[in-house]
Order: sequence, then structure tokens, then C-alpha cells
Amino acid sequence: MRSVRILVAVSDRPRKETANHECGTPTRMEKIHRLRLALPLLFSGLVALSASPSAAAGPPKGDKKKGGGLTFIQLQTLTATVAGERGGRAVMTLEVGLDIPDEKLREAAELSTPRLRAAFSQSLRVYAAGLGPAALPNADYLARQLQRDADRVLGKGGATLLLGTILVN
Repeated sequence: MRSVRILVAVSDRPRKETANHECGTPTRMEKIHRLRLALPLLFSGLVALSASPSAAAGPPKGDKKKGGGLTFIQLQTLTATVAGERGGRAVMTLEVGLDIPDEKLREAAELSTPRLRAAFSQSLRVYAAGLGPAALPNADYLARQLQRDADRVLGKGGATLLLGTILVN
């Protein structure tokens, strides 16, 4: 019969799996780093709690005041990727709004905002894909194309497309 020896080493050196990791209590710098990460979350939570429900609900429906007047619908900024200088990429941003005096058509446009935004975004991306690296965007062409998209999505004319800032960055 063979004898089996069991050796147990007792040492102050850390074990292999903990050799490259700090064990025990966090250092002062780790505490400061954790505090820096936690402060924005704490602050945003306090801001959310301090907001009153009436302020979060917004203005009453009858007293609605928007930029551009009551007949104006502002859409979110549209973006598209364009060829930049020296072979890089750039981003074209475009601000778009619709002025619709007809109340029924305006209500239909407000309900169709996602479809309008999708149509505008697709037209802008197709236009931007064909734009050269140093070429400036043609605002007249974009306005005509987006006006056609608005009339197509809404089913009839009556909405006037308004362009805001066109920026290539």
C-alpha cells in the first residue's frame, strides 16, 4: 500500500486567483470614484422627485403655446450621414416643421408624425448618400422633396413645409 502525503502550505502570499486583484476594503480613490459615479444618479433622482405633477403634465390643452404659433408642428431634428472631407464621414442635421392652418388636417398630421418623420428621414438619407464630400446641401431641392413627402403621407395638400437649420458637421 502506498502512502499519500497531503501538504498544506501556509504563507502570507495571496492565492493565485487573488494575486492580481485587490482584496479587502476599497482605497480612498476607489471610494471617490464610486461617489463620482453615484452623484449624477442621485441628483437626477432628486430633480425627478422635486418636479410637481402639474409641471410634468404641461400646459392645459386650451392654452397651448408652441414656437411658430398654434398652426405649426415642429418635428424632431432629422439626421443623415454624408461623405466628409478626406474620406471621413460627417452628419447632416435638418430642422423641419409643418404649418397647417386647416384644423382637421393638422390633427391628422399630429397623428401621422411618426410616418412623416420616417418619410422625411428616408428622403434626407437618400439625398445625403449622393452628396459629394465638399458639396453644400441644396435647400430648395430638399424643401421640394420633403413637401412632396408631406403631401403623400397626409393624402392631400394644405401643409406648408418649413425648413430650419441645415448643418453639415
